[in-house]
Amino acid sequence: MAFDIKADRIVIDGVSLECAWYGPAPDRAPTIVMLHEGLGCVALWRDFPEQLAERTGCGVFVYSRAGYGASDPIDLPRPLTYMEDEAKQVVPALLDEIGFQRGILLGHSDGASIAAVYAGSIEDHRVRGVVLFAPHFFTEELGLTSIAAAGEAYETGDLRSRLERYHGTNVDCAFHGWHQAWLAPGFRGWDILDSVAHIRVPILIVQGRSDEYGTLAQIDKAVEAAYCPVETLILDECGHAPHLDQSEATLNETAAFIERLMVVHDEARPLALG
Repeated sequence: MAFDIKADRIVIDGVSLECAWYGPAPDRAPTIVMLHEGLGCVALWRDFPEQLAERTGCGVFVYSRAGYGASDPIDLPRPLTYMEDEAKQVVPALLDEIGFQRGILLGHSDGASIAAVYAGSIEDHRVRGVVLFAPHFFTEELGLTSIAAAGEAYETGDLRSRLERYHGTNVDCAFHGWHQAWLAPGFRGWDILDSVAHIRVPILIVQGRSDEYGTLAQIDKAVEAAYCPVETLILDECGHAPHLDQSEATLNETAAFIERLMVVHDEARPLALG
């Protein structure tokens, strides 16, 4: 597949962010913007973005948030509103900077929460739908327990060394920024279901039955709160990363959802790229 756009950095409000493009430019096809998990970055999506571009014919844009991957570092602690801040302050500027014309927001875990807040808070008719992998809409004891366990693995196990391969000098910033925020006493009441209720485009939620960071109550509450149609895919033998644990099923359902939305908006698949 030939890539029309080649970029590895983008600057938003003076902050340099690592990024990658796959597939056609925004003026040739819809764009899927991917928002990574709380310990993620561009590289940790593995080959899923490229597969999604090939399957749908859409352009796919991925980036590492500040403090992650090879992006600029940040000062800690992160505010407890860090996901809402990313959705309302960074994402709007980023979409404008990349020339986003129409497409999908696709988020995983924290990134799914950011996508939901954006879609429910910002009136942006360019966004045709949202895809949410293992989203967090409110805090659960299961998730907090797993995050606490991750802290022990980071301090005494090999989690830090494994993450360092992806985050480099940002590894402590990435981990502690996420870990400290989620385990702060003030975060126990965190809830973005009001944002879900204000989303006005179709939603796809993909969740693993064995997700160690959230239960199926996340989906139940979101479906109850949502005004727009919500499609769900619940996967057996799948943990917190559906695109890795059950990659084929996740890719198939995600691509089919996106292609249905493109048909509704009469946006034909672009010609195959040579």
